[in-house]
Amino acid sequence: MSIDLAFDDAQEGIATALSQFCEESCNPETVKALTGKFPEALWRDLAQLGILAAGSEESEGGPCEIVAAMETLGFAAFPGPLAATFLATQLVDTKERVELAEGRTIVAVGRPPLLPFAKEASIFLEIEGEEIYRVRPLCEVECVQALGGEAWGRVECERIEHFEDSASALALYRIALSAYLVGVGDGLLRAAVSHAATRKQFGQPIGQFQAVAHPLADGHVRLEAARLLTRSAASRLEGDLDTASSEARAAHYSARRAAVEVAHSCHQVFGAIGITLEGPAFQFSRRIMQLAALAPPPEVTAEGLFRQTRLAAQTREERP
Repeated sequence: MSIDLAFDDAQEGIATALSQFCEESCNPETVKALTGKFPEALWRDLAQLGILAAGSEESEGGPCEIVAAMETLGFAAFPGPLAATFLATQLVDTKERVELAEGRTIVAVGRPPLLPFAKEASIFLEIEGEEIYRVRPLCEVECVQALGGEAWGRVECERIEHFEDSASALALYRIALSAYLVGVGDGLLRAAVSHAATRKQFGQPIGQFQAVAHPLADGHVRLEAARLLTRSAASRLEGDLDTASSEARAAHYSARRAAVEVAHSCHQVFGAIGITLEGPAFQFSRRIMQLAALAPPPEVTAEGLFRQTRLAAQTREERP
């Protein structure tokens, strides 16, 4: 059975509206100026568009709408705890969920003691493997400058709640992260392609040389594969949780690997300007490297995915 992974009219509308919003409010200069800061004004504006409520009980939007939003926001390297917010709205009570959706409450998600946006957060979640815990700080947050230009914090925490039946929330979190990585990788790739079409060496654009064109084409193929995996996982999440969780892990692995390889290739295309803070590539590549540096659980690796696939095949064979 085939699945149509193209966005429907509503999802295309989300992508179009966010693309216009990012073009007006989240241009590269804005992103660079927010280094080390929380994007308060942008975050409020995004909440007013209803994006942070997507996937929650108060919203009609689901996983596919979140993917449409995250691909677009990733393309603009939009800052902030986007995927973390979608995760939290699946777990917390109604009051906190509404506050998150309205941008009045910030969540920090990760592995203590280092947590993104910990200074601004009032909700703290720890992910360990396939388990999610609510934690609380035991001391004052120490600000830490992170690779991705985000304001992180160092703080010791203690677990105060274990979320049961969090598989759906975790799958949605991975799908959102994957969609963002695909988007930010695509944004970097398109910038590199534009540069290769205008930058000349030996009297012709460097994009005409196979050593430049082939890595860019390969990056495009890898990103498109990750995009399809992500959209497939999103389309299954509301109906088949086991399959969606497996595909979400595969999508996360594929998107991380594709985005990192695109970053490496594109920096080669840009040359020296690719590694400068003021250049056209750094706001994309630093976000990719930050997300890729977060250690995934054993299931989100090539070996882990192979084990999961083999186990699922054995389970199907044993069924009467």
